[in-house]
Amino acid sequence: MKQVLFTCLFMLFTIIQMKGTEKEGDNLELWYTEPAQNWMTEALPFGNGYMGAMFFGGFDTEQIQFTEESLWSGGPGSHPKYNYGNQKGASEYLPEIRNLLRQGQNRDAHRLASKHLTGVIHEKEGCDFGDYGAQQTMGDVFVKVKQSDRVRDYSRTLDLSTGLAHVNYLAGGVKHERTFFGSYQDKVLVYRFKCDSKTDYAIEYVNPHKKYKEEFAGNIFRYQGVVTDNNMSFETCMVIDTDGEAAYDEGVISVKNARELIIYHTAATDYIMEYPHYKGNDFVSQNTAVVKSIISKSYNSIFDAYLKDYQSLFNRVEIELGGERERNSVPTDKRLIEYNQGVNDPGLESLYFQYSRYLMINASRPGTMPLNLQGKWNNSTNPPWACDYHMNINQQMLYWPAEVTNLSECHLPLFTYMESLVEPGKVTAQNYFNARGWVVNTMNNQFGYTAQGWGLPWGFFPAGAAWLCQHIWEHFEFTQDKVFLKEVGYPIMKEAALFWMDYLVEDNDGNLVSMPSYSPEHGGISTGASMDHQIAWDLLNNCVLACEQLNVDANFMKEAIGIRDRICPPQIGKWNQLQEWKEDVDDPNSKHRHVSHLYALHPGKQITVEDTPRLAEAAKVSLNARGDNGTGWSLAWKVNFWARLKDGERAYLLFRRLLKPTQDEGYDMLSGGGSYPNLLCAHPPFQLDGNMGGCAGIAEMLLQSHTGVIELLPALPQNWRNGSIKGLKARGNYVVDIKWQNGQVVIAMISGQPGQVGKYMLNGEVVAFELPDEGYIRIQ
Repeated sequence: MKQVLFTCLFMLFTIIQMKGTEKEGDNLELWYTEPAQNWMTEALPFGNGYMGAMFFGGFDTEQIQFTEESLWSGGPGSHPKYNYGNQKGASEYLPEIRNLLRQGQNRDAHRLASKHLTGVIHEKEGCDFGDYGAQQTMGDVFVKVKQSDRVRDYSRTLDLSTGLAHVNYLAGGVKHERTFFGSYQDKVLVYRFKCDSKTDYAIEYVNPHKKYKEEFAGNIFRYQGVVTDNNMSFETCMVIDTDGEAAYDEGVISVKNARELIIYHTAATDYIMEYPHYKGNDFVSQNTAVVKSIISKSYNSIFDAYLKDYQSLFNRVEIELGGERERNSVPTDKRLIEYNQGVNDPGLESLYFQYSRYLMINASRPGTMPLNLQGKWNNSTNPPWACDYHMNINQQMLYWPAEVTNLSECHLPLFTYMESLVEPGKVTAQNYFNARGWVVNTMNNQFGYTAQGWGLPWGFFPAGAAWLCQHIWEHFEFTQDKVFLKEVGYPIMKEAALFWMDYLVEDNDGNLVSMPSYSPEHGGISTGASMDHQIAWDLLNNCVLACEQLNVDANFMKEAIGIRDRICPPQIGKWNQLQEWKEDVDDPNSKHRHVSHLYALHPGKQITVEDTPRLAEAAKVSLNARGDNGTGWSLAWKVNFWARLKDGERAYLLFRRLLKPTQDEGYDMLSGGGSYPNLLCAHPPFQLDGNMGGCAGIAEMLLQSHTGVIELLPALPQNWRNGSIKGLKARGNYVVDIKWQNGQVVIAMISGQPGQVGKYMLNGEVVAFELPDEGYIRIQ
């Protein structure tokens, strides 16, 4: 019997070790029996990092809405007085505001701050955000298909195992097939139409911007336009590859007698991510190079390179939470509804996890811009919240899964963007706070807007840069890349730390506090919002650790330690809650979506169940008071909170709430949230942060390493009592595979560099290990 058990375990161990194997696609598909009618709730996304597209799958007309990441209104070209949001001479009023706060005159302090410590925008017709601007759709490609009206056997799918989108149906007995994907290497979106009988197509490009030039020659369509708000120039090109006959007339490309039509689509703008002008890219030459490369290749070579690239990232992680294939025969929209009605469907949960990884791979790759509120998917010229970069949680949450789900490369665009913010952020720090270093606040565009927002309290959040810097340290902890830390990460972290060294002031108790401050989007002006203190502590602590790793800046490190240790620590209030402000004024009846004062629990690590149990208990009190409702991203954050508190059942309850089906496209800030039929997260409206935060929450329930110990299954819910995960990352650059049954680890593997030493926790027991020459240890 022992020999049989050993053989089974050995076979399982061998399976877990397999890298890059082909996966069955049947349990990793979103699929639907009807075309999409609504962009936000039903259309399906794909992209190539630079461009995002949503396809509808219509019977006789395919609609592909697309966005190029850098197409924005606003910025330096949109208004002669655009000043990156900065209000000149603002720092002159800071001492008076602080004095008013010390005297308890908070209302007067807020009134003065609202006048002098806000950012500036200049109103412009057609945009809610004035010369701050907004991300822009680049339009839609419509492909009309000549066919019989009789359609049957229709399916619209997104296969996460390959990253391919498909539309298949029969029309009048004729088989129609469409395949869509985005190639990061070749910088194109690819739309392939096939038919087993010759048919006709008509292709039309429609966009909301001013046309400058349009031409069709040699089966290449080129359209040049301009955003009238700021004169940003752009071009989109389509290469038409077909066995039919292509012609062009009055904006329509007609293709006759074709069994196959392939469209290779690219786009670029004149934007450059360089302060202060943000202009100068030779987009025409860039597109010409892309087109020239495409016409020299076959479809098969482009496809093969795409698939190899995509699967090299996606296949790193495999997850099964039990019963993955049991409900695959149910269309995804119906599956979501039945899940909400109580049907047990762990396969849908693992699908959601992998969908988030798919979205990141399609929208954030080295050399691209970072994810924005909607990733890279936007169909509007005046989108919700400008479809921008929100730094008081949303931008950070977008990248929470990057490291732990083994997509470290996808994290890099965030750091490139951060580098571009340092110079304008220094101007804002000096202008408003007479401080060194750099800051960003709540809302950020791609044109160096680092000032506060134009309203309080929501717009005031100078801790945004410091929070972003936590991602630098996380990237180092997960990858152990000292070259990155030395050349990119640490210089950005140090500059952010200099701001807090200057901005923090001493209170009556001898602590250093952030004054003035506002807890993100909640409550009034304060002599110290707890989140500011927790973020500043985290930043300075990470800077100290970075100095130790790099053996640099001994004097700076000494100063950072001294300031870190004087920052006002987390406080427990009169109803045993974790205080949101230095003042003990928390409302136990507040159900506000932001729970910012729990940053030290997650994503920070100042509060842990093991080392600070009283503070962890106070965090529970605060979470219970806020309740289990909220917007999409708020629900996702609560999943992570409860996972850090080692309460898998509560974390799972919140995760199920995140998957509540909704069609709501409004702005419900209290009890909204959930998932649309296409599984995109509803804030509402659509924001990608909920998808990414939910994915990170699943990983946090299965693996934690923020305390320096690799903890296996720290918050496993009963509903996932049997399952496996392969390829998650732990801090220290470890790869972890786990197989469990009845809630207990059957076998696990920790892989890394031979000679690495670490600790893991299993069933409450901490075990020290050193990796042998094989580079892994087996746990069973």
